[in-house]
Amino acid sequence: MQKELWKGNEAIAEAAVRAGCRAYFGYPITPQNEIPEYMSVRMPEAGGVFVQAESEIAAINMVYGAAAAGVRAMTSSSSPGISLKQEGISYLIGAELPAVIVNMMRGGPGLGTIQAGQADYFQATRSPGHGDGRMIVLAPSGIQEAADLVAEAFDLADTYRNPVMILADGMIGQMMEPIVWHKRAPKALPPKDWAALGREGAGNTHFVTSLRLQSSANEVFNQQLMGKYQLITAEEVRWETHECDDAEVIIVAYGTTARICQSAARKLKQEGIKVGIFRPISLWPYPYEALRELAKQASVKSVLTVEMSLGQMIEDVRLAVCGLKPTPFYGRTGGMIPETEQVSEKVRQLLQEVKS
Repeated sequence: MQKELWKGNEAIAEAAVRAGCRAYFGYPITPQNEIPEYMSVRMPEAGGVFVQAESEIAAINMVYGAAAAGVRAMTSSSSPGISLKQEGISYLIGAELPAVIVNMMRGGPGLGTIQAGQADYFQATRSPGHGDGRMIVLAPSGIQEAADLVAEAFDLADTYRNPVMILADGMIGQMMEPIVWHKRAPKALPPKDWAALGREGAGNTHFVTSLRLQSSANEVFNQQLMGKYQLITAEEVRWETHECDDAEVIIVAYGTTARICQSAARKLKQEGIKVGIFRPISLWPYPYEALRELAKQASVKSVLTVEMSLGQMIEDVRLAVCGLKPTPFYGRTGGMIPETEQVSEKVRQLLQEVKS
């Protein structure tokens, strides 16, 4: 199949159009601005709707309205903008509405910097917004995977009636790579008989809300959501491994950081040091069991987490490893990116400590 050169943000936008997205609502913020720019042209061409909202808060609530009508809807932003969308994300979860949200993470806190970051992990993977809600979170490490995961995200959102986030760092949005547009077989999805499409006869009016004033009813609803989350956890965990058989050190990383760590692992292999890479693709649900099984290997001396943050995914790594092996951390933050040699040196230090 013929490869085409695409910029990350534009590939994500085009993937959304090809996946059937027909409503996009956004607000500009670096480093994701190419997504709304691209959508401003492609949505009308595809027979869809593009609106540059007056704010991030308005954009996420427009997504709520389109999703409630059964339309495949999407928004995108970067870290501070995603913070502003949190209430709306919680409403989407509470109304069980499918939607796709893209976060091209930048360094924080606050306005921070426009450079790449990964410090939104907690915000995405714990309880987005308020309440006991969960959001499926997918983390691509390249442009091809980003395009593929966008299509997957729309299907997952419809399957589980739940928002799905594509969580990527700003480098993925800005870099260019050759990709192939795969033809995907149509997936059997549940009917949207819940959608608010107006009156279709007596008793057929649909009303979509996240408001349940009776505490007992709200508790029952939350318990039902928990059942859905348990199903997602059982069915939708995704991860990838590289060179993990008989590895001395397992490095856990996602997104661009995982690619840097793969380069470090190749360099260390030339020195006779065996390093494996464990890359979670679904950050929620997290692949705890898969990582725990790797940590049990007799050859593994340490499980190192590398992030573009002060340490957030490290908590999930430690939950997975559960004390079986040491779980050190290396991170850069505030928009700084780990370098291959820095990761390599950290691995050498860990092995030296083990031997001493």
